[in-house]
Amino acid sequence: MAPITFISELPKFISREEHKTVIASTPSSFSDIPPVLRHKEENVSISLDPPLEGFSSEDSANGTLYVIESVLVFLSSTGRGFQVEYPTITLHAISRAESGPSIYCQLDETVGAPESVQPDENEDTPMRELSIVPKDTSSLEAIFEALSDCASLHPDPAGDDEMDDDDDAFIDAGAFETFNGDEDQELSEVGKAALAHMESIIYDPFDKSNQDEKEKEGTEGDVSDVRKE
Repeated sequence: MAPITFISELPKFISREEHKTVIASTPSSFSDIPPVLRHKEENVSISLDPPLEGFSSEDSANGTLYVIESVLVFLSSTGRGFQVEYPTITLHAISRAESGPSIYCQLDETVGAPESVQPDENEDTPMRELSIVPKDTSSLEAIFEALSDCASLHPDPAGDDEMDDDDDAFIDAGAFETFNGDEDQELSEVGKAALAHMESIIYDPFDKSNQDEKEKEGTEGDVSDVRKE
Protein backbone atom coordinates (compact mmCIF):
# COMPACT_ATOMS: atom_id res chain seq x y z
CA MET A 1 0.00 0.00 0.00
CA ALA A 2 1.22 3.51 -0.79
CA PRO A 3 2.47 5.61 2.18
CA ILE A 4 -0.18 8.28 1.46
CA THR A 5 -3.39 7.28 -0.31
CA PHE A 6 -6.29 9.44 -1.49
CA ILE A 7 -9.69 8.27 -0.22
CA SER A 8 -13.31 9.33 -0.64
CA GLU A 9 -14.73 7.19 2.18
CA LEU A 10 -13.50 6.00 5.54
CA PRO A 11 -11.78 2.65 6.02
CA LYS A 12 -13.60 0.17 8.22
CA PHE A 13 -13.17 0.57 11.99
CA ILE A 14 -14.98 0.05 15.28
CA SER A 15 -15.20 2.02 18.51
CA ARG A 16 -13.52 1.01 21.77
CA GLU A 17 -16.90 -0.04 23.17
CA GLU A 18 -17.66 -2.19 20.12
CA HIS A 19 -14.22 -3.76 20.40
CA LYS A 20 -14.84 -4.71 24.05
CA THR A 21 -18.15 -6.31 23.07
CA VAL A 22 -16.57 -8.29 20.24
CA ILE A 23 -13.72 -9.53 22.44
CA ALA A 24 -16.14 -10.54 25.19
CA SER A 25 -18.11 -12.66 22.71
CA THR A 26 -14.99 -14.75 21.91
CA PRO A 27 -14.91 -14.37 18.10
CA SER A 28 -13.82 -17.29 15.94
CA SER A 29 -10.98 -15.22 14.48
CA PHE A 30 -9.39 -12.20 16.14
CA SER A 31 -7.70 -11.26 12.86
CA ASP A 32 -11.11 -10.41 11.37
CA ILE A 33 -11.85 -7.77 14.01
CA PRO A 34 -11.76 -4.28 12.43
CA PRO A 35 -9.16 -1.82 13.77
CA VAL A 36 -10.16 0.43 16.66
CA LEU A 37 -10.76 4.16 16.36
CA ARG A 38 -8.51 5.70 19.04
CA HIS A 39 -9.53 9.33 18.50
CA LYS A 40 -11.85 11.38 16.30
CA GLU A 41 -11.48 15.14 16.01
CA GLU A 42 -13.82 17.36 14.02
CA ASN A 43 -13.11 20.89 12.77
CA VAL A 44 -9.50 20.23 11.83
CA SER A 45 -7.40 21.91 9.16
CA ILE A 46 -4.15 20.51 7.80
CA SER A 47 -1.17 21.73 5.82
CA LEU A 48 1.39 19.74 3.85
CA ASP A 49 4.85 20.94 2.84
CA PRO A 50 5.50 20.23 0.05
CA PRO A 51 1.80 20.18 -0.90
CA LEU A 52 0.21 16.89 -1.88
CA GLU A 53 -0.53 17.07 -5.58
CA GLY A 54 -4.26 16.77 -6.18
CA PHE A 55 -5.23 17.90 -2.68
CA SER A 56 -6.26 21.55 -2.77
CA SER A 57 -6.18 24.28 -0.13
CA GLU A 58 -9.99 24.01 -0.01
CA ASP A 59 -9.67 20.30 0.76
CA SER A 60 -7.22 21.14 3.55
CA ALA A 61 -9.24 23.95 5.15
CA ASN A 62 -11.66 21.89 7.24
CA GLY A 63 -12.37 18.26 7.94
CA THR A 64 -12.28 15.44 10.47
CA LEU A 65 -9.22 13.58 11.75
CA TYR A 66 -9.51 9.86 12.50
CA VAL A 67 -6.69 8.24 14.45
CA ILE A 68 -7.38 4.59 13.65
CA GLU A 69 -5.12 1.74 14.70
CA SER A 70 -4.50 0.83 11.04
CA VAL A 71 -4.00 4.29 9.47
CA LEU A 72 -4.20 8.01 10.17
CA VAL A 73 -7.06 9.56 8.17
CA PHE A 74 -8.07 13.10 7.28
CA LEU A 75 -11.44 13.42 5.55
CA SER A 76 -12.23 16.90 4.28
CA SER A 77 -15.67 18.53 4.35
CA THR A 78 -15.32 18.57 0.55
CA GLY A 79 -15.64 14.79 0.58
CA ARG A 80 -11.99 14.18 -0.36
CA GLY A 81 -9.37 12.83 2.00
CA PHE A 82 -6.19 10.84 2.46
CA GLN A 83 -4.78 8.21 4.78
CA VAL A 84 -1.21 7.85 6.01
CA GLU A 85 0.50 4.59 6.91
CA TYR A 86 2.03 4.83 10.40
CA PRO A 87 5.56 3.64 9.46
CA THR A 88 5.66 6.70 7.16
CA ILE A 89 5.39 8.99 10.22
CA THR A 90 8.99 9.16 11.41
CA LEU A 91 8.36 11.91 13.97
CA HIS A 92 5.29 13.47 15.55
CA ALA A 93 5.12 16.25 18.12
CA ILE A 94 2.95 18.86 19.75
CA SER A 95 4.13 22.18 18.34
CA ARG A 96 3.40 25.49 20.00
CA ALA A 97 5.16 27.63 17.42
CA GLU A 98 4.23 31.25 16.75
CA SER A 99 2.01 30.15 13.87
CA GLY A 100 -0.25 28.43 16.41
CA PRO A 101 -0.60 25.10 18.28
CA SER A 102 -0.66 21.99 16.11
CA ILE A 103 0.41 18.38 15.74
CA TYR A 104 3.58 18.38 13.66
CA CYS A 105 4.59 15.25 11.72
CA GLN A 106 7.48 14.35 9.46
CA LEU A 107 6.59 11.87 6.72
CA ASP A 108 9.17 9.67 5.02
CA GLU A 109 7.37 8.35 1.95
CA THR A 110 10.26 6.05 1.02
CA VAL A 111 9.50 3.77 3.99
CA GLY A 112 8.39 0.41 2.63
CA ALA A 113 8.91 1.54 -0.97
CA PRO A 114 10.70 -0.73 -3.49
CA GLU A 115 14.49 -0.42 -3.62
CA SER A 116 14.19 0.96 -7.15
CA VAL A 117 12.64 4.18 -5.79
CA GLN A 118 14.79 4.47 -2.67
CA PRO A 119 17.11 7.52 -2.59
CA ASP A 120 20.83 6.99 -3.06
CA GLU A 121 22.68 6.59 0.24
CA ASN A 122 24.52 9.83 -0.49
CA GLU A 123 21.29 11.75 -1.01
CA ASP A 124 19.08 13.32 1.64
CA THR A 125 15.85 11.42 2.32
CA PRO A 126 12.92 13.52 1.04
CA MET A 127 10.57 14.47 3.87
CA ARG A 128 7.06 15.89 3.78
CA GLU A 129 5.83 17.94 6.75
CA LEU A 130 2.25 17.53 7.94
CA SER A 131 0.68 19.97 10.39
CA ILE A 132 -2.67 19.09 11.98
CA VAL A 133 -4.50 22.09 13.46
CA PRO A 134 -7.62 21.34 15.54
CA LYS A 135 -10.00 24.20 16.21
CA ASP A 136 -10.18 22.98 19.82
CA THR A 137 -6.53 23.26 20.89
CA SER A 138 -7.27 21.47 24.16
CA SER A 139 -7.50 18.25 22.12
CA LEU A 140 -3.80 18.34 21.15
CA GLU A 141 -2.73 16.06 24.01
CA ALA A 142 -5.43 13.49 23.22
CA ILE A 143 -4.52 13.45 19.52
CA PHE A 144 -0.83 13.13 20.35
CA GLU A 145 -1.36 10.21 22.74
CA ALA A 146 -3.65 8.38 20.31
CA LEU A 147 -1.14 8.90 17.51
CA SER A 148 1.66 7.62 19.74
CA ASP A 149 -0.31 4.50 20.70
CA CYS A 150 -1.16 3.68 17.08
CA ALA A 151 2.38 4.32 15.85
CA SER A 152 3.70 1.87 18.46
CA LEU A 153 1.57 -0.84 16.85
CA HIS A 154 3.49 -0.43 13.58
CA PRO A 155 7.24 -0.76 14.24
CA ASP A 156 9.68 -0.32 11.39
CA PRO A 157 9.93 -3.74 9.63
CA ALA A 158 13.53 -3.05 8.67
CA GLY A 159 14.39 -2.37 12.29
CA ASP A 160 12.79 -5.65 13.35
CA ASP A 161 14.83 -7.58 10.79
CA GLU A 162 18.05 -6.04 12.05
CA MET A 163 17.28 -6.96 15.66
CA ASP A 164 15.95 -10.50 15.09
CA ASP A 165 19.15 -12.13 16.31
CA ASP A 166 20.18 -10.89 19.75
CA ASP A 167 23.72 -12.15 19.16
CA ASP A 168 24.08 -9.69 16.29
CA ALA A 169 22.50 -6.78 18.15
CA PHE A 170 25.61 -4.77 18.89
CA ILE A 171 27.36 -1.63 17.72
CA ASP A 172 30.94 -1.74 16.53
CA ALA A 173 32.51 1.24 18.30
CA GLY A 174 35.37 1.18 15.83
CA ALA A 175 32.97 2.14 13.05
CA PHE A 176 32.50 5.61 14.53
CA GLU A 177 34.81 8.57 14.76
CA THR A 178 34.68 11.35 17.34
CA PHE A 179 34.00 14.77 15.88
CA ASN A 180 36.36 17.36 17.30
CA GLY A 181 35.42 20.35 15.14
CA ASP A 182 33.08 23.21 15.93
CA GLU A 183 29.42 23.52 14.95
CA ASP A 184 30.20 25.47 11.78
CA GLN A 185 32.35 22.60 10.54
CA GLU A 186 29.81 19.96 11.46
CA LEU A 187 26.69 21.41 9.87
CA SER A 188 26.06 23.06 6.55
CA GLU A 189 24.00 26.27 6.43
CA VAL A 190 20.98 24.23 5.31
CA GLY A 191 21.55 21.73 8.09
CA LYS A 192 21.83 24.43 10.74
CA ALA A 193 18.66 26.10 9.49
CA ALA A 194 16.77 22.80 9.62
CA LEU A 195 18.05 22.10 13.14
CA ALA A 196 17.10 25.58 14.34
CA HIS A 197 13.62 25.13 12.84
CA MET A 198 13.08 21.85 14.67
CA GLU A 199 14.39 23.20 17.99
CA SER A 200 12.11 26.23 17.70
CA ILE A 201 8.87 24.24 17.41
CA ILE A 202 9.30 21.08 19.46
CA TYR A 203 10.26 20.32 23.03
CA ASP A 204 11.32 17.00 24.52
CA PRO A 205 9.32 16.40 27.72
CA PHE A 206 11.76 13.65 28.76
CA ASP A 207 14.71 16.05 28.91
CA LYS A 208 15.02 16.86 32.63
CA SER A 209 17.23 19.88 32.05
CA ASN A 210 14.60 21.42 29.78
CA GLN A 211 11.91 20.82 32.36
CA ASP A 212 13.94 22.49 35.12
CA GLU A 213 14.66 25.45 32.86
CA LYS A 214 10.98 25.84 31.95
CA GLU A 215 10.03 25.76 35.64
CA LYS A 216 12.42 28.62 36.29
CA GLU A 217 11.22 30.64 33.34
CA GLY A 218 7.54 30.21 34.13
CA THR A 219 5.18 30.06 31.18
CA GLU A 220 7.37 31.79 28.61
CA GLY A 221 8.37 29.97 25.43
CA ASP A 222 7.11 26.90 23.59
CA VAL A 223 6.31 23.67 25.43
CA SER A 224 5.77 20.61 23.24
CA ASP A 225 5.81 16.84 23.37
CA VAL A 226 7.73 14.89 20.79
CA ARG A 227 7.99 11.27 19.72
CA LYS A 228 10.46 9.81 17.27
CA GLU A 229 9.50 6.48 15.73
